[in-house]
Amino acid sequence: MGGRQVTDWQGRHVTVAGLGVSGIPAAKVLHGLGAAVTVVNDGDDERARAQAAELEALGITVRLGDGATLPEGTDLVVTAPGWKPDKPLFTAAREAGLEIWGDVELAWRLRGPDAAPWLAVTGTNGKTTTVQMLASILKAAGLRTAAVGNIGVSLLDVVLGDEQYDVLAVELSSYQLHWAPSLRAHSAAVLNLAPDHLDWHGSMEAYAKDKGRVYEGNRIACVYNVADKATEDLVREADVEEGCRAIGFTLGTPGPSQLGVVDGILVDRAFVENRQKNAQELAEVSDIDPPAPHNVANALAAAALARAFGVPAKAVRDGLRAFTPDAHRIAHVADLDGVTYIDDSKATNTHAAQASLAAYESIVWIAGGLAKGATFDELVAGAAKRLRGVVLIGADRALIREALARHAPEVPVVDLDRTDTGAMLAAVREARALAQAGDTVLLAPACASMDMFVNYNRRGDAFAEAVRELASADG
Repeated sequence: MGGRQVTDWQGRHVTVAGLGVSGIPAAKVLHGLGAAVTVVNDGDDERARAQAAELEALGITVRLGDGATLPEGTDLVVTAPGWKPDKPLFTAAREAGLEIWGDVELAWRLRGPDAAPWLAVTGTNGKTTTVQMLASILKAAGLRTAAVGNIGVSLLDVVLGDEQYDVLAVELSSYQLHWAPSLRAHSAAVLNLAPDHLDWHGSMEAYAKDKGRVYEGNRIACVYNVADKATEDLVREADVEEGCRAIGFTLGTPGPSQLGVVDGILVDRAFVENRQKNAQELAEVSDIDPPAPHNVANALAAAALARAFGVPAKAVRDGLRAFTPDAHRIAHVADLDGVTYIDDSKATNTHAAQASLAAYESIVWIAGGLAKGATFDELVAGAAKRLRGVVLIGADRALIREALARHAPEVPVVDLDRTDTGAMLAAVREARALAQAGDTVLLAPACASMDMFVNYNRRGDAFAEAVRELASADG
């Protein structure tokens, strides 16, 4: 089926691996197209049984508690992106010579002949913000678009829906790219590469290779990060359409075929006449909310993809001005006694926290949670000179405390050994006691949240509530 449209699903036996946000829609879509669908799922809990009952009522077979065995007669496997490649089900499928698709691959194959092209974004950090900025720019140019993919809007819903689009801004995770062999974007960007999800991919090399799949078959532009050589290496390795260009983005002065920053202005030396000599002003750094360095980089990547699609400079500026970041991404909460409180709960890994810490000069840092196998020496060493103090929370806080002892022994550290509902208020109080006028109290945990909170959103909400409680106590 290598990349061709599958027009006749009648009687095809498709096994869908995994219930959940991608498995259930995939099963329903394939069943609606006439395929004989069997869903397999490792778990057999109350929620899974309720989901299974809903699918069985439609005539879909569901097998709970056994996601390892390949159902007899299967001729295609469609998997939820989070299922690891080494699962026995996939080994059996490969031995049988079967293709394994993810939900993104399925959506790509189901696109109509006049489907909107995809502008794709991946990277360890910044994907969602960049895709939302890109969609804002495309809308400012008068184009019908949507931010879709890993961002929460199912690509299957978009591809099969009634709404017509001119172009889609698509966020793709390394998991999704692993299972999307025939995806061919109009243009794509890899924002950055840092160790993440290595338990899933098995190695940094495998992780990078899956990210690099986003460049395969690009027609117009492969956008890379000049400051992150690994992203440029992926462009070099990619098999692209003839005439596709490598376009760099940099926080410095851009060279030809790059976008960058000159005197507080975002400029384009890639999509202009005579790029050896000319540059096009796109926007001002002050048009970006917030104008932290890593967010300026996100804006440059979004601008590069938009320009690759032919968007005029004015739309870049208007789109960036119209963009409002999601909650818990370097969100300003309050100013108290000359101290600024910033919620970057979304900084769930060291790379994201590093970008957040680089945005401020003098910081009282609230950090900790579930480390997911991360190490913190590089992060702490790089941020040491900016730290006024540190408040540690969460299950793996000792790992950060030990890195601080090695690389920032002079920095005062408060180690909070509690996980109850009042822990965040206690952390904010301790941070306030350490802070001086002009400082930033920064929640950038560098860890996942599930040891103490349902998700990073709830962790950020708890921080904001604690800050507001301090403010009202002052009042």
